[in-house]
This record gives sequence, structure tokens and C-alpha cells, in this order.
Amino acid sequence: MARIYALLFVLDIIMVVYSTIDCITTPAHEVRNLPKLGWILLILLFSPAGWIAWFVAGRPASGGVAAQGQGPEAPRWSRPLAPDDDPEFLRGLGKQSRDDEKLLKDWEADLRRREDELRKKKDEPEES
Repeated sequence: MARIYALLFVLDIIMVVYSTIDCITTPAHEVRNLPKLGWILLILLFSPAGWIAWFVAGRPASGGVAAQGQGPEAPRWSRPLAPDDDPEFLRGLGKQSRDDEKLLKDWEADLRRREDELRKKKDEPEES
């Protein structure tokens, strides 16, 4: 039985902290039925009734009204194109691929040249 009381006590503390933070961060014009200070005092002094009352009667109304079509329409932002839908991005990929191929060929040619120079130096007799 003590474990259940301990669990309920911890749950109560968590809900007091959560509802207090929720009340503090809610804009004052959205809080219902009491001023913010009244809700904070109610939450802190009359737990668990305070935080239950906050969630039932004080918290701002959810978006349920807007979901029924009676509220204002949500703003629609233009989303950026996905990279594979953007023609400019795809052109840039082709150019970058060509540039990378050219750079790789240049590096390979430079490597061959250096290897040839090392072989020539190795083949030459040393003068000591």
C-alpha cells in the first residue's frame, strides 16, 4: 500500500510542476476563468484539485472548434521543394559530378607522373 501512495505522491508532484509551468507559459489573454496568479496559487495550494481544475477549466481551449470549420483557417506556408524536385539542384549535381570527375582525372595523372619520376630515380645508378 505504501508503494501506491508513493507512486501517487510522485505523480502529484509531476503534475503540479507540469501544470504550473503550463500556466506560467500560457499567455494571459488565453487563460480562462481566473487570472494567472489565481491559477498558480490554486495549483500550488490545493493539489491535486488545483491542477485538475487547471486542465479542466483554466487551460486555453484546444483547437477543436477550428477542426469543425468554425474558426479561422490555419496559415499555409510555402514549403521548400525537396532536393530531387528542384531542377536547379539537379543541374548543380550534374555540374558538380563533372567537376569531380575532372579533378579525379587530374589527381590520377599527377599520381602517375610522380610514380614515373620515382621509378626513373630508382633506375638511375647512384653516384657515391
